[in-house]
Amino acid sequence: MAKCIVCHQANGEGIPGAFPPLKNSDYLFADKVRAVAQALNGSNHEIVVNGVKYNAPMPQQVGTKEEAVAVINYVLNTWGNKGGTVTLEDVKDVVIDPRI
Repeated sequence: MAKCIVCHQANGEGIPGAFPPLKNSDYLFADKVRAVAQALNGSNHEIVVNGVKYNAPMPQQVGTKEEAVAVINYVLNTWGNKGGTVTLEDVKDVVIDPRI
């Protein structure tokens, strides 16, 4: 989580206009498998979170699916989030980008 806090902040609220919130994030809750894939592979495209556009790239945060599932489950259930869980079975088809 130390990597996540730099941009998304310790309170999960992000930095408005720069880095999206993880707290009460409609984008995060909409697709938990996508969240795991982004933790594994990073993200380099525009996203819209709670109606706000964000363009900052996110580098790879973890190295394994197990780590990604643990991080996303933490995020889904911290800062008042009640996002449920994601399992390794849920993400069995997620591909780890070999270029990373």
